[in-house]
Amino acid sequence: MSQMPQQAAVPKCPSCEEPLDSGDRFCGACGYDLSVVPARPEDSPALAVNGAVPAPAPAPDGADWPAARDSDGHGRPAPVHAAAELPGTDSGGSPLPPSPPPAVPPSAPAAPAAPAGVPAPGVRFDRPGEPDEYPLQAPDPRLTAEAEQAAPAAPGAVEKVCVACRAGRVDDDGYCENCGHAQPRERDHMEQESGPVAAVSDRGLRHHRNEDAFSVGCTVLPDGAPASVAIVCDGVSSATRPDDASLAASRAAGESLLGALPRGTHPQQAMHDAILAASHAVNALADEPATVRQQAPHQNAPACTLVGAVVTAGLLVVGWVGDSRVYWVPADRAAPPVRLTEDDSWAAQMVAAGLMSEAEAYADERAHAITGWLGADAYELEPHTASFKPDRPGVVVVCTDGLWNYAESAEEMAGAMPLDAAVRPLHSARVLVGHALDGGGHDNVTVALVPFPAPPQGAGSA
Repeated sequence: MSQMPQQAAVPKCPSCEEPLDSGDRFCGACGYDLSVVPARPEDSPALAVNGAVPAPAPAPDGADWPAARDSDGHGRPAPVHAAAELPGTDSGGSPLPPSPPPAVPPSAPAAPAAPAGVPAPGVRFDRPGEPDEYPLQAPDPRLTAEAEQAAPAAPGAVEKVCVACRAGRVDDDGYCENCGHAQPRERDHMEQESGPVAAVSDRGLRHHRNEDAFSVGCTVLPDGAPASVAIVCDGVSSATRPDDASLAASRAAGESLLGALPRGTHPQQAMHDAILAASHAVNALADEPATVRQQAPHQNAPACTLVGAVVTAGLLVVGWVGDSRVYWVPADRAAPPVRLTEDDSWAAQMVAAGLMSEAEAYADERAHAITGWLGADAYELEPHTASFKPDRPGVVVVCTDGLWNYAESAEEMAGAMPLDAAVRPLHSARVLVGHALDGGGHDNVTVALVPFPAPPQGAGSA
């Protein structure tokens, strides 16, 4: 039968076996350099079933491969020597001197001898010895816990209690160990009790920071009679640094009162002077570098409102600038409670002028626009002071509008306050703050409670 004519073998790439065209210098598939003659494969000869070595098969492409150089002439390569096994020479052809063995530190273990015929592994044994265990990056928590239990508590240290569960201890990282609740920042929630006086301030539920501040304390008059002091300040949010203003004013007023009363200054005069001292402290915040004023030329100077009370054995003195308030709540709830201050606000002016009723004025959106405050850009500072001589015991409520917005009338304030407020002022202040938060907490909430008459020194809340 006829046969098809056989075509010449097509050259292939020695790397990928891809067919090549004549004249190719590189493989079009793998890029192999065709000018390089590949080395002969070093495959061991295949053995027949009976153990005989078959004759070498011709190259698949018909090429007559030469015997590899440095071989024994039968296709078996010569033994391979490592570079370290061959003697070296210098540039002049002279043998190199023998290299000294590497020094082994005393602490390093001796290298084990390699078995005969087995080359030594490529591992250096001149490294420093490694310990059996590595030290931990952090101290062992078990040891830390034992150390904390063994270490005595610092004298005077007060253990922080979680504001959420009221049971867990607050760790140094600011989280409760019991419920894991993140604790508020220092200004977000503040509580203080000084003798019979207590105050609580909270950031509220809507503001990003607490711009209220307070100062409470107790002192003794020259005749030995006790006196209690409470100052509450509310930063003006539309001004610059309102939180700094309220803090500076409350501290200055509190220090002024506690310094003046023991010297025999009349409580009403001491209150007037304290408001002036607070005003000077807030004005000083406006003395900023010129660069700061240039960056914010249209910002108002720091400003805040202030309200305070001084309680002695038979006298109650209040002072204020702005719209924070003082309420009087008798211990006998059958007697009527009274609001003791008048707001420096647009609504109060409308009511005083007879233009609007109180309900209409405070329902207006301009009701809380204040007409008096402490600050460098205040129109004219007019400290208000008043003295009262209650004929029965009771509690003085000193608060910001963050509280009285949810208990505006004196009757509402008395209804929100616990009956035992005179003997548990701190607990009652917490209750009042909670009342504002339950109502919405739209503003910072601060309240101080001062029992009347001022009890003797050493008598605090039960």
